[in-house]
Amino acid sequence: MRLFNNLYVRIAIVVGVPLLVGFGLGYALKSSKTPPMTFSSENHFLHPTTLIQTGEQTDELRQSRHNAITRAVAKVSPAVVGINVIAVKEIRYRDPFSQFFDDPFFRRFFGDRTFRQEVKGLGSGFIISPDGYIVTNDHVAGNATDITVTLMGGKQMKAKIVGTDPVSDICLLKVDGENLPFVTMGNSDEVIIGEWAIALGNPFGLFEINDKPTVTVGVISSTGMKLGQVDNRFYRDMIETDAAINGGNSGGPLVNADGEVIGMNTLIYTAGQSNTFIGYGFAIPINKVKRIVAELKEQGKVTRNITAGFEWQPIDIRIARYLGLQRAEGIIVSDITPNGPAEKAGLQIGDIILEVNGEKITSGNDILSMMVDLKPGDTLKLTVYRARKIITLKLVLEKAE
Repeated sequence: MRLFNNLYVRIAIVVGVPLLVGFGLGYALKSSKTPPMTFSSENHFLHPTTLIQTGEQTDELRQSRHNAITRAVAKVSPAVVGINVIAVKEIRYRDPFSQFFDDPFFRRFFGDRTFRQEVKGLGSGFIISPDGYIVTNDHVAGNATDITVTLMGGKQMKAKIVGTDPVSDICLLKVDGENLPFVTMGNSDEVIIGEWAIALGNPFGLFEINDKPTVTVGVISSTGMKLGQVDNRFYRDMIETDAAINGGNSGGPLVNADGEVIGMNTLIYTAGQSNTFIGYGFAIPINKVKRIVAELKEQGKVTRNITAGFEWQPIDIRIARYLGLQRAEGIIVSDITPNGPAEKAGLQIGDIILEVNGEKITSGNDILSMMVDLKPGDTLKLTVYRARKIITLKLVLEKAE
């Protein structure tokens, strides 16, 4: 047993000692060539900028921030202008005795008690041709006696009114210039609900501070919005957007992601609170703007000498019940012009017009707002309630005498 043990001891000594010696020498050599490990925050937690080592990498990062919206803004911005105007407005004088002077009897002696006052205003616009034609709203510059246009970069130019149309709220201006930057006008009939919408302009006069337009981004919220009559202006088929539009944005362009102007910013929905953005704005479709501008450039005004050849009255609940209608809707024909469009179409006094071209009619303003965009020869498809039956008539508009 002792021999057996001695034999194993000898073997362990012969094999183990060289192994221990070799392992020790290897570790010593490795330690002498490897620098000592240190735990420095500077070595292990590098600042992100140290990852960018070349100019090419910096350019790549910068380019990655560009997208369709930034390219559209860069394309359109040089053609957007700020507009400052001086207009003369007639203001009616109010005093504690105004209730007496409003009476026609007293007005014969004291007049209308009004005075004219110069007021300053501001808005936006966009250049549509290299020779200096500019589009804006009528409510921005239509009554102006002095118009100053500020281009991107701060250059200011005097503008004159070529023509204006209060009904559609579109005004055409002209500055003396050449080779000016100008926008690309798109096709508002192809606008898609939900696509990007970019509003550019001069809200609160900020253009004067920064010499360039302010940009807001949203989407197309809806199309074909029929807002009816607002301050003797008729707004139909408006484009709705949630891109922020505020006071001073009026007349500026609404642009798609391709950098094409699809509308002119005109109205904001404020719920009667203020003139600041609280949710939605509305733009006149660019196809309508193009049509009106062409007429303004040629004639200086828009002529709407059309007639339907009939007069109407509103429907109240008593008339509706008498005629067998469940609710007061439509308008009732009260008079017809002999040998006019209505008589030729077969319309009769007492007919109730419920729809025109598929749109429900609730008041005479609905028809008026529709007709401002029409011309002689256009056809109205009437849905008429007569003798407790629904009939359809086609009325061709004619030129008014």
